[in-house]
Amino acid sequence: MKKFVMAAVAGTVAGVVATTQIAGPLLAQEAEKTTNVYEQLDLFGDIFERIRAQYVEDVEPGDLIEAAINGMLTSLDPHSSYLSPKDAEKMREQTRGEFGGLGIEVTQEEGFVKVVSPIDETPAAEAGIEAGDFITHVDGESLLGLGLDDAVEMMRGPVGSEIIITVVREGEPEPFDVSIVRDTIQLTAVRARTVGQTAVLRLTTFNEQTYPKMKEGLEQQIEDAGGIDGINGIVIDMRNNPGGLLNQAIAVSDAFLEEGEIVSTRGRDIEDGDRVNATPGDLAMGKPIVVLINGGSASASEIVAGALQDHRRAIVIGTKSFGKGSVQTVMPLRGDGAMRLTTARYYTPSGRSIQALGVSPDIVVAQPPAAPEAEEDEALSARPLRSEADLRGRLNNDSLTDDQIKQIEEDREKARIAAELREEDYQLAYAIDILKGLSALGPNK
Repeated sequence: MKKFVMAAVAGTVAGVVATTQIAGPLLAQEAEKTTNVYEQLDLFGDIFERIRAQYVEDVEPGDLIEAAINGMLTSLDPHSSYLSPKDAEKMREQTRGEFGGLGIEVTQEEGFVKVVSPIDETPAAEAGIEAGDFITHVDGESLLGLGLDDAVEMMRGPVGSEIIITVVREGEPEPFDVSIVRDTIQLTAVRARTVGQTAVLRLTTFNEQTYPKMKEGLEQQIEDAGGIDGINGIVIDMRNNPGGLLNQAIAVSDAFLEEGEIVSTRGRDIEDGDRVNATPGDLAMGKPIVVLINGGSASASEIVAGALQDHRRAIVIGTKSFGKGSVQTVMPLRGDGAMRLTTARYYTPSGRSIQALGVSPDIVVAQPPAAPEAEEDEALSARPLRSEADLRGRLNNDSLTDDQIKQIEEDREKARIAAELREEDYQLAYAIDILKGLSALGPNK
């Protein structure tokens, strides 16, 4: 019994020693980390005071602190940043759908300002700015070395004022200047129309208007077509859509899915993860869907495209999307400023991340560059072509009724309009042709 007690005591002592040996170094390491943080904060204070006392010019202490905060955030990734009270208000204006500027969504890549996408019907789009362009100078001043917010601030100015930006574009041998007049940007989040028998929904951004305007526009197209059977399918055009609000991307995806996961987000800690599932109801009532994307489709656009693609609810065509697979949370700060911080990555229903990879289309269809037509070709196309129907004394077609002949002529007119669309927008025409083909197979196909 005495041996047993001694053994138990020895075991307890050994346990205490072992615990001390393991926990001791861990506590020491944590204390050392804390000490290092405070030492670095002391270093920051020393540098701050030396700048105030010895810099060649007077500087505002508030500007120094703001620059230090922004530098800390921008060092994390291209999408985290500090928003001054003025910038925070401008961001709120953008989510409401109206603001002043050029009409481009930009990011920063290796120190250069890169265009994610121009916004439809804005000065930048009308001036020919394209997704993937790099902006190197503003009014002759280099942007190299500036933070993204500072570069954007240089491009801002009074409505009606002119700005000259220098652009570097892949495929162009030399940089070139583009003159743009600043204007008030009124974002039309959704434009709906019907081409032939296809409802086309053009989504330009994801702000507070996107889902309600999309629902309203689609319902109007269905009503104008005499009901859902009057359309053969839906094209969701998200080309050059830079994204926006996550909840709007979820709402748009949910509009066409009956069930299943839409998107999941995963933060640094497991408990920070979230998963969003679709609710019953399909605005398209089972009609086939084609989604259009390109290199300017980012963030929220990629969530919608990825969700509909993974559930095989839509055929995705176009070119590879931008590849922004992270979620930013805007956190209000004292003094009416805010902090935009990357807090999670998002994943499509199949569990894939599109970060830096983008969404790959099911069918790759590039938009051919616009080429000027030769004068001879224009002359040939303008010359009317004669057929049997134009010949005097021709025989009549005795196998068709007048109504059948009229239907054939209407179908030919639709085909002619479709051919014109191929010249104007080849990718959209391709999407509409896919829906025509699916419709020709019948509802059970």
